[in-house]
Amino acid sequence: DRQMARLIEAAATIGVENPYTDNELKAACRTVLDASGLLRTEASLRITLTRGPGPRGLLPPADPSPTCLVAAAPAVPPPAALSVVTAAIRRNDASPVSRIKALAYLDNVLAKRDAVAAGADDALMLNTSGHVACLTAANVFIVEGNALTTPPVSDGVLPGIVRGRVLEIAERCNYRAVEESIAPVRFAAADLAFATNSLIGLVPIVRIDHAPLRGDAADVRSLSAAYLDSIELT
Repeated sequence: DRQMARLIEAAATIGVENPYTDNELKAACRTVLDASGLLRTEASLRITLTRGPGPRGLLPPADPSPTCLVAAAPAVPPPAALSVVTAAIRRNDASPVSRIKALAYLDNVLAKRDAVAAGADDALMLNTSGHVACLTAANVFIVEGNALTTPPVSDGVLPGIVRGRVLEIAERCNYRAVEESIAPVRFAAADLAFATNSLIGLVPIVRIDHAPLRGDAADVRSLSAAYLDSIELT
């Protein structure tokens, strides 16, 4: 339900009309999973909503006919841990697209490519002010004592579904949830860091710019267990 709500909100932000009800989208998801043989196994779903066909040029069509595409794939086990390097490509926090899940992903693609070429798993993207924003396809958190901090959405961050869950469960895990800008030097000096998205859950970040973080990744696993419990409860 949270994924569906974010899809509709993002579509409204960029003026894409959604002609489908939640039940229609859920039925389409079930149909695709069934046709793919994935209905009773772990799988990932991607729903893409577009304005539909239109003439050449940048101006959207006056009378759009939206298209919805649903794709499914077998789930891939999440990595045990991540190493990251700071990307040269910056996240444009002034753009409304930085706060929605849109198809304009080329900056992230290039940053990921460069990170892998540098021997890391992913890229840590900074925004135009030099603050930490995210990985190429995941939100990030740092742990400092009992404070659990993640960059605010205004720093060019996608309001991730798992990010929101972690902020909600922080208190029951004896952490204080904080949304504030994070300087790269503070990120590198944190006790712990981890990445979140709906496919990987919570994964510890153990190296940044080839230097190890000092914290125990087991603490991230305890947070991950609490996150999974919160899903089961709902």
